[in-house]
Amino acid sequence: MKMLLMMALIFILFSNILILLSMMISKKSNLDREKCSPFECGFDPKSLPRIPFSLHFFLITVIFLIFDVEITLIFSMIPSFLFVNMMIWFKTTSFFLIMLLIGLYHEWNQKMLNWTY
Repeated sequence: MKMLLMMALIFILFSNILILLSMMISKKSNLDREKCSPFECGFDPKSLPRIPFSLHFFLITVIFLIFDVEITLIFSMIPSFLFVNMMIWFKTTSFFLIMLLIGLYHEWNQKMLNWTY
């Protein structure tokens, strides 16, 4: 156990030394204005690079990803129908679908599915 801890300590120490050494040797400059600015076809950008995006669009995207993952879980339930007990499969699938419907109702009740307010 002591040998394992000693080896881990040596590896961590060695990797930190290499990181510090590479940071000191590297020629990369963080102060270069041209490299830090956004690139837009060789011209100065016409708008700010930090444009705020719609939070509602982000929430719709997250909801889409959640339901997309749930659809893949439903698709994986279909082939398992043949290999498991019918009653257990029905209870599990029903519980999962009811939870999905409750989540959808909650999103609808909170008016998260409406694109405009």
